[in-house]
Amino acid sequence: MMRLRPITCISDRRHIPARLLIVDDHPVVRIGVRFLLANHPTLQICGEAVDGAEAVKKVLELVPDLVILDLCMRSLNGFDAALEIKRVAPSTKIILFSIHEISKRAQIIGADAFVQKGSPPQELILTIQRVLRLD
Repeated sequence: MMRLRPITCISDRRHIPARLLIVDDHPVVRIGVRFLLANHPTLQICGEAVDGAEAVKKVLELVPDLVILDLCMRSLNGFDAALEIKRVAPSTKIILFSIHEISKRAQIIGADAFVQKGSPPQELILTIQRVLRLD
C-alpha cells in the first residue's frame, strides 16, 4: 500500500499553489485582489469571507496557507479574527490589509505582515511571496 507523505517544507511547494483566503466586507476589494492574483501560478484563491466570523469558519473548512484580512468589518473585526485564526490554525499566515497604518499592532497580535490598501498592487504580491517564502 502506497502512503502519501505530507508536505514538510516550503521548498516542496514549488509546484503546488499556495491557498489564499480573501477576507473583506467590500466586494470590490475581494474582486480586485482576486483579479490581481489570478495569473500567479504559485497562488490559488481557495475562498472568500465577508467578515471575521466567517473567516474563522472558512479557515477551519478550507485550510488556507495564508489569509488576506481586512480590519474594519462587522461581526468580528480583523484584529479579533486574526487572534482567533492563530488560535485555531497557528500555522496559517496572516496579512492584514487595511486603509489604516497599523504595522506595530499587527506584530503584537501575531500577523505575519501588513499591507496598506493604498499601496501599489505589486506590494501585496511581493508581501504574499515573502510571507510564504515563494521568492
